[in-house]
Amino acid sequence: MAAEPVAILDPEDERIAPFRAIREKDLVGRRGLFIAEGTVVLRVLSQAHGKGRFVADRILVLENRLAGVADVLAGFPDDIPVYVCGSAVMNAIAGFDMHRGVLALGRVSESPSPAGMIATLPDNALVAVAVGLSNHDNAGGIFRNATAFGADAVLLDETSCDPLYRKALRVSVGSVLKMPWSRRGSGAEILTALDAAGFQVVTLSPAGEDALHTLRPDRRTALVLGTEGEGLPLDILKAFRPVRIPQSPGLDSLNVATAAGIALYQLALSTGRIG
Repeated sequence: MAAEPVAILDPEDERIAPFRAIREKDLVGRRGLFIAEGTVVLRVLSQAHGKGRFVADRILVLENRLAGVADVLAGFPDDIPVYVCGSAVMNAIAGFDMHRGVLALGRVSESPSPAGMIATLPDNALVAVAVGLSNHDNAGGIFRNATAFGADAVLLDETSCDPLYRKALRVSVGSVLKMPWSRRGSGAEILTALDAAGFQVVTLSPAGEDALHTLRPDRRTALVLGTEGEGLPLDILKAFRPVRIPQSPGLDSLNVATAAGIALYQLALSTGRIG
């Protein structure tokens, strides 16, 4: 299990420096570091530690939460330092009221290339692709939906937000640490590579002529999602088959994470991934 907890009495203690002002640090270059927040995400990190791309570096826990996460901490090796502090010190470290009271610093290796990720996919595969995704909540929601409905990977283009942002990771309930994913290359490059690998590339757009439920998915299908408001670039919509989710009139479109959930459910049901 993880090391015996060490008390932190000073928010300026260098041992917990990576946790200081985490909101601000989350929005700048983190050089392969990320913050896992909350018991659920910490548990997933303990399961992922050292088994792939993610490792825990250190853990910070509010003193009144320590007993409640003892079983989670037991899942980490004993060379992972655990620090504990009171609420006033925790809030001073984080820069805001940390009600969850559980933080871990994680490290990640470089994201694999889209081509490398595609090469590992099975003959029967369902992939979610995000192009220009800019909202952290939506990124987390898409990962959560992709995991729930048995997708094999999530591929994000280089303009999409990092799914390891603290908020995206929290909204995904740790799914970002479970799901194979890549965040490199342009949308066109990713979709061209998927097409060349035999994927049926389906774009999701309110302007699609065909309804989602009429689609007969292939053994390999990639669902392409755009950003809120603007949606997918016109050249991508022209190059690949757009489908829509039928809805009542009077509303332009669904939230992209909601739309992704509906579409992934439909595709997973049609291909026997769930049922």
